[in-house]
Formats: sequence, C-alpha cells, structure tokens
Amino acid sequence: MRRISRITVAGAATASLALVLSACGGTSTSSSSSDSKGDKGLAIAYDVGGKGDQSFNDAAYAGLEQAKKEFGYETADVEPTDGETDADKEQRLVSLAKQGYNPVVGVGYAYAAAVKGAAEKFPDTTFGIVDDATIEAKNVADLVFSEEQASYLAGVAAARTTKTDTVGFVGGVNIPLIHKFRAGFEQGVKDTDPKVKVISQFLTQTAEEGGFSSPDKGKSAAEGQIEKKADVVYAAAGLSGQGVIEAAAANKVWAIGVDSDQYRQEALAKYKDSILTSAMKDVAKAVYNLAKSVEDGTPTTGIVKGDLKTGEVSLSNSNPKFADDAELQEAIETAKEKIISGEIKVKSS
Repeated sequence: MRRISRITVAGAATASLALVLSACGGTSTSSSSSDSKGDKGLAIAYDVGGKGDQSFNDAAYAGLEQAKKEFGYETADVEPTDGETDADKEQRLVSLAKQGYNPVVGVGYAYAAAVKGAAEKFPDTTFGIVDDATIEAKNVADLVFSEEQASYLAGVAAARTTKTDTVGFVGGVNIPLIHKFRAGFEQGVKDTDPKVKVISQFLTQTAEEGGFSSPDKGKSAAEGQIEKKADVVYAAAGLSGQGVIEAAAANKVWAIGVDSDQYRQEALAKYKDSILTSAMKDVAKAVYNLAKSVEDGTPTTGIVKGDLKTGEVSLSNSNPKFADDAELQEAIETAKEKIISGEIKVKSS
C-alpha cells in the first residue's frame, strides 16, 4: 500500500486550496486538507456540464465515491468554469497535484493539453484523462472506450423497436468522439433493418457553444426529429441529452440514454418510462480502477480501453419493457457475440 496512515481531519479545506481552486472552478472535498500528502487520494476535474449531468461527469463522480469509501482517504472534485482556457484547466490540475492528490483525473478530451502540461510538472503524480488517447507519458493513463460498440447495440434496439421506420441520433458536438457514437448507431440500425431511416444531427460545432450543456438545444433537436416521424431518439450529448429525453417523454416516443443508466437517474425519474435503454460506458469503473492501481502502488499508465469484451461498454436492462422483450434481447445478444468474436467490425467514423 502506498499510504501508511488513514487520518481524516474534520473542518474546512486549507485556504491555499480554496484560493487556488476558486480561481479555476468550484471544488468539494471529503474532508479537510491534511499536512500529510499521503492521506490524499483521487481528485477529478469535471468536463463541460459538470457534476449533475446525469451522464458522463456523474459516472466519474461515482468512481470517486467508490474509491473514497473503500480507501478512506480525502478526495476532491472540481467544476469547470465558462469560457476557460487550456491554461485554466492546467492550473486546476496543477493545484490538485500540488496539494498532494494522486491520481488526478481530467474528465473529458478537452483536458488533453492540460493533463500533458500538468504531468510534465508533476512526474511523481499519476494523471488520468477520460476519452483521449493522444498523451504518451510515463505518468498518464488514457482512459478510453469503444463507444461505437455499445452504440451499435443501441442501433439494433432502435431498429427493432421503431414503428415508423425512422429513428434519430442527436450528438452534442461535431467531433471525432461523438462520430463514434453516430457511426456505431447508424451501422447497428442498417445491419438490423436497411429500410429504417436514421436522422442524425449535431447540436454545435464546438463544446464552447453548449453542445454538451444545453438541455434546451437537445429538446429542440429531438422535437425536430420527432416531427419527421422519428419514434426512437438516441442522444450522445451529455447534459443536453436531458432535453432529448424530455422531448421523447412529452411526445410518447422512445429515448435511448448514454454513458450512465439514465433510467435509474433520480433527476430523470419522471421520464424513465420513456427511456428504452442506455448505451453505457463504465467511466466509474475506469476512474476507480486507476485510483486502486495508485493505492496498490502499481499505477496504471498508457492506453486503457474498455469494450464489450471487458464489459466496460454495454446496454442497460433497467426498463422492464426492454429487458422482458425476448426477441429483442436475443437480437442484441447475437450482435454482441458477433462483435466480440470479430465477425462484426463496428465502424468508428
């Protein structure tokens, strides 16, 4: 074990941490800062949308909570700010590393430059980044997923469920990461039923325009697709996906959630009967596993990829109407087995 003691000190965080982090996003910690750096563990810096997005960021927080509970150490989670630069992000990560948090995780591809810079400054700290595989450093873990595989299964589900032969895809931002979701979904639909039409739309060209953080944009896009007869709409749009789900519920069509099991999200409870399934990626597990590797004294680095074979991408079965549909489940299981075996090769763009 890398930490000798497990001291928990009650009270407020140190003034230095508060001052530094107040300049680059809000933070919460599990206990006060300790004089001993050895008692500090996992820290995460949220992507656009922040904590409470019922999706990607909340999944990272679940991993942090699991690590905090199991290892009994202090954690920190820090919110983004509007209009921030790469330098702001790097300052956020540097401040956490300087305070003794280890590992420090940037949640989202937007942290690539920041993680690279912070990792160079703190070579003895392990850094992680979710959804980016471009950083090659001895102290960085690139936590990535085969989102296209889960999206393919979502496409199978959509094609099997639609009554109008029209389904929709709403992507938050027009970037390669979201192209993976769209490509997999469209391939899954077409492989299942070529006559089903897929209407695809991206909300914005950049994250700064609110593609991942604007439920109103998601709602408007979904309403437009529903007007064109889409009766199943899949959203890969972070917090904006909440608007897609709201629109689906209001129009009595199906929504497919993303990243987390959105059927079980408390904030979406009133819409859950309209959430057919969710194409999940286990960000919580990836974040927790990185923390555990550091705790065990063998930090994970390099590219760490989760897919259907590892069980880190999947479809949720929480909705009984989805889970109890034997023919649909058989079709999904068959597709899953073919993807794992390599018989089906899912496109990522």
